[in-house]
Amino acid sequence: MGDRINRDSIAAAAGVIASYVRVTPVLELNGEDFGLPRFSLTLKLEQLQHAGSFKTRGAFANLLMRKIPEAGVVAASGGNHGVAVAYVARRVGARAKIFVPTVSSPAKIQRIRGYGADLVVVGERYADALAASEAWVLQSGALSVHAFDQVETLLGQGTIGMELAAQAPDLDTLLVPVGGGGLIGGIAAWYSGTAKIIGVEPEAAPTLTEALKAGRPVAAATGGIAADSLAPRRVGDLMFPIAQAYVDHTVLVSDDDIRHAQMALWETARVVAEPGAAAALSALLARRYVPASGESVGVLVSGGNTTAVNFGSA
Repeated sequence: MGDRINRDSIAAAAGVIASYVRVTPVLELNGEDFGLPRFSLTLKLEQLQHAGSFKTRGAFANLLMRKIPEAGVVAASGGNHGVAVAYVARRVGARAKIFVPTVSSPAKIQRIRGYGADLVVVGERYADALAASEAWVLQSGALSVHAFDQVETLLGQGTIGMELAAQAPDLDTLLVPVGGGGLIGGIAAWYSGTAKIIGVEPEAAPTLTEALKAGRPVAAATGGIAADSLAPRRVGDLMFPIAQAYVDHTVLVSDDDIRHAQMALWETARVVAEPGAAAALSALLARRYVPASGESVGVLVSGGNTTAVNFGSA
């Protein structure tokens, strides 16, 4: 980890991207709103970010802090990162080629196309799209914008921690969904042990859980309802030492837990979240994490790229 991803570098990245990203709001609730015991509950509504997810922060950090070649940029994504890179590329006037697997949701594919990127659907999982994107880099000379294992990506996502710490300074615990780990890595680097950071993963895609057990990033299962956002096969090398240092532990949730949380967010708070974005709340609703009396808990709602057609279903 060294000195590459820390509070100073995250704050510097925040200064670069500040005029391009939204300060997303927080919603102050109580555990009782969801049928839980009474405790302070803060939702960080990152699904209201440009392009519908937190990924836009990391995309802006990449395209504003790195030199873009004439060939443009390329990204592999389960969906949201591709949406974000397509959006940011259009904003800065760069060409973008996005590779996504067949598991990517129609809502995300539609948004990528809508932002004018060259979209290629290839393979069944994120790893297939990543391999195709790497081949394109060699062929074209385009700038690769990695979804989670790139310094600028982690710095951009870390600005959420910086922002949330100012909005909700008394948080004891923050629940964060985990896919490749760029989000939790950046946030954990900002908090640096000043709050308890808990990673939440689908049982069908326990990437960080398996890495922490093994002591290194390892291949894990890549299934489940949130496979388009939380199933990259393995966590990134850059985030892993940050997780070892600052992530308290991980919890696993089922697809049914995620569906329940997705609907609970809508019915209780009129918050629309895609499956992966509801994972963190599902850890509370399914009692996979039980707050102590008086504990102040934050939950990151990471994205909202879904549609009325598939909302609440696989």
